[in-house]
Amino acid sequence: MSAHYFQTNPEALLALTQRIFSKIGCTEEDSMLAAEVLQSADLRGIDSHGVARLSGYVRLWKANRINAQATPKIIHQTHTTATMDGDGGLGLTNASKAMDIAIDMASKHGSGWVAIQNSNHFGIAAYHAMKALEHDMIGMSLTNASPLVAPTFSKERLLGTNPICYAIPAGEREPVVIDMATSAAANGKLEIAKRKGEEIPTGWLQNKAGANTNNPEDLKGGGSLLTLGSTKEMGSHKGYGLSAFVDIFSGVLSGANYGPWVPPFVSFLPLANDMPGKGIGHFVGAMRVDGFRPVDEFKSNMDQWIDRFKSAETIEGQKEVVIPGEPETALFLKRKKEGIPLIDAVYNDLKSLCAELDVAFTI
Repeated sequence: MSAHYFQTNPEALLALTQRIFSKIGCTEEDSMLAAEVLQSADLRGIDSHGVARLSGYVRLWKANRINAQATPKIIHQTHTTATMDGDGGLGLTNASKAMDIAIDMASKHGSGWVAIQNSNHFGIAAYHAMKALEHDMIGMSLTNASPLVAPTFSKERLLGTNPICYAIPAGEREPVVIDMATSAAANGKLEIAKRKGEEIPTGWLQNKAGANTNNPEDLKGGGSLLTLGSTKEMGSHKGYGLSAFVDIFSGVLSGANYGPWVPPFVSFLPLANDMPGKGIGHFVGAMRVDGFRPVDEFKSNMDQWIDRFKSAETIEGQKEVVIPGEPETALFLKRKKEGIPLIDAVYNDLKSLCAELDVAFTI
């Protein structure tokens, strides 16, 4: 089944998204920030985390699981570390504000690290990590997520897709942005496959019995996503370890929930019993490059690193080695100019959401 695409103007889509966040009670500042985070996903080609998620945030707000008028605050702090209570607000804004605090600490002391509790889904990790780039800093962002992933040797959902992002500045070249889920595939990719009526690759998902499946619907049937590597023989224990690292830094360190207690993104699923923490957790950080060596020297060497990898001898059928973040940068430039494509399911979902909230549908 092939999907039909609607080409939308980025500015119009951003304005529409902002109006919807405003309609549910977010301040003008938070509405714009949340809309920018979602748009950054669509512009970079991470369609699963853009406006396709907007109705999910609204449903969580309707279920009283998102505080649209949240006032996040720092509850613990040293010169270079802090813990933020997100007041049940949008992770989209909480993580971004926490990153600003981390950058401020780094500008004064060389590095800054903020753990966030009592939050919600924070969009794409790259948006928050990349805020450090304009300050000649290396940025990092992590978040735990709804338990959909089974650890190696298990068929029980105990972890989220738990993404990691590092953003590293370069000189003349584009920055290196390593943004990845620690599962074999992000849940959003299954959602896209379901909308398109397509099968998923082997190694992304196991069914309820623990057997590999190509049917994305098997996740709803009690199956679980697999960690990076997919099988023990192919290194799934390494993906499991990375996912555990994200969960501990985001959840245990911050005082948020962790493991199977992380609140689900979908509003119709109940919260777990005896939750040990508050909401979803994130972890963000920034490090000044000049805390290690002169910025110009570092950036020159980063350009050399990128050029050398781009010139690597390739396997048959491949044109060149891809630098982390390169495809997303290319899509960003293309979509900024030509528009953001929305599949019909997302387009119709937005249209229905606008009708439901009495917001003008102008894209």
